[in-house]
Amino acid sequence: MNSKFAMYILKRFGMAVLTIFLVIAITFFVMHAIPASPFSSEKAKSDETIAALEAKYGFDKPVPVQFLNYLKNIARGDFGLSTKWIGSTVIDLIKGGFAYSAKLGLCAALMAIVTGVILGALAALKRGKALDKIIQVITTALVSMPSFVIATLLLIIFALNLKWAPTMATQPGGMVLPALSLSLYPMAYVTRLERSAMLDVLGQDYIRTARAKGLKSSRVIFKHALKNAMGPVITYAGPMMAYILTGSMVVENIFSVPGLGRLFVNSMLRTDYMMIMGITIFLAVMIIVMNFLADVLYKVMDPRINLS
Repeated sequence: MNSKFAMYILKRFGMAVLTIFLVIAITFFVMHAIPASPFSSEKAKSDETIAALEAKYGFDKPVPVQFLNYLKNIARGDFGLSTKWIGSTVIDLIKGGFAYSAKLGLCAALMAIVTGVILGALAALKRGKALDKIIQVITTALVSMPSFVIATLLLIIFALNLKWAPTMATQPGGMVLPALSLSLYPMAYVTRLERSAMLDVLGQDYIRTARAKGLKSSRVIFKHALKNAMGPVITYAGPMMAYILTGSMVVENIFSVPGLGRLFVNSMLRTDYMMIMGITIFLAVMIIVMNFLADVLYKVMDPRINLS
């Protein structure tokens, strides 16, 4: 690793840390700007009981003091206690939900990338032909449809009408439709990115030189063209994971997936401030880390990229 690459990584890492701090600060102060107490909506609680609960959770201290304490606790991996799921810590609830969300997100990401790269490469190799036009029409339609619309259609068609899949994710095979719902939009976007990148690479001089040397078409495509056309897809991997993680909030509720998305929605409905802050920060950190890794991997895959 040369010094320039090391400085690039340090710069990206510093920006990631700064972004995480800003997310924590904004999330914390926005939640504390809400005038009502998280316990004020509870029935049959006296003012003394509410005051005792606020003291237990540290809400009775000045907001700047609460923020400093919150930062110290996060540094130790402690996101506090849930105010609605009594006796449960925020981090334990997040871990339980993330086990489902990670499985769902990884399946959707793999489906999107693998299928998108294959379809994009095929569209580029068959440019202007029937297959290329069919792929472009399908991907254009999928890009214009949000994940919750796709999820609802898949649920009605394949689960309720055809009964090919269960309606709940906790049943055997129940993760197929949610993963498919989350993968179709990014798959369509990856297809379009890969097609454009492949067309650009196939027109480069080194591809013509490789073909002039008599190399097999398969070797030219897989060893030279496809590898160098993966840059835009790698760059999109970070935002894609952001889309999958945030899009899963609605999809998980549609298919009753006990993941982070469903937990976040329930936390909003139950005004669990600690859970809302914890999940928001956790998802933000995941997205920032994904973007950081994508930036580094992009440079590793294509050394020609100018580091700045």
